[in-house]
Amino acid sequence: MFVEICCNSVLSASNAKRGGAYRIELCQALGEGGTTPSAAAIEYCVKELNLHTRVLIRPRGGNFVYDDAEMRVILRDIELAHRLGANAVVIGFLTPDGDIDIMKTRQAVEAANGMDITFHRAFDECCNPEEALEQIIDCGCNKLLTSGCAPTALEGKEMLKKLLKQANRRIDIIGAAGITADNVHQLVWDTGLYEVHGSLKHTVDGLTCTDTDQVREFMKITDDFPNYPPFN
Repeated sequence: MFVEICCNSVLSASNAKRGGAYRIELCQALGEGGTTPSAAAIEYCVKELNLHTRVLIRPRGGNFVYDDAEMRVILRDIELAHRLGANAVVIGFLTPDGDIDIMKTRQAVEAANGMDITFHRAFDECCNPEEALEQIIDCGCNKLLTSGCAPTALEGKEMLKKLLKQANRRIDIIGAAGITADNVHQLVWDTGLYEVHGSLKHTVDGLTCTDTDQVREFMKITDDFPNYPPFN
């Protein structure tokens, strides 16, 4: 079982590490669904915290249809993340019609220069999930972050099961959205997921960040998963 904690700052990343996490998705501006973090934040998580750092590459909130100027920024951010030692980048591109933008996805994979690539929850807004999955695999992405095209992973568990079967280990499916220590056991049992992604955050005095105690509890539960029976 692989666990990824979504962190919106170096404070969140530090809290995640104290809770026992070793892999994060680093971003900022969670209120907008997440945007690209600063270069200094990436470097700190990689070099000071020594975390497996996967960097969200998203120049703004809103939709996932980007013009040429935005795409130039995206490609530059990918190259910068690579130079700073990030382990992976997290990307997602759609056409105005709601299909995977194959050309932009391939450009991003090429710019990553060998880094792992996660295609993020832009996937959950696509028109044809089964076709989109094949396109993402064909473009060279290593992982797909998805809620099963539903508001939460629990609501999308039947689609998650279908995607896992279709993927057949050609790409890793990461379950995301609304996953907590209270429901991760049931979600994994019902779907066969072997990678999960959670924010595990709280808000105190207006500051929203990763909660160390929630991460610690989550990691304790998921540490037992390798002992579970295999899934069909």
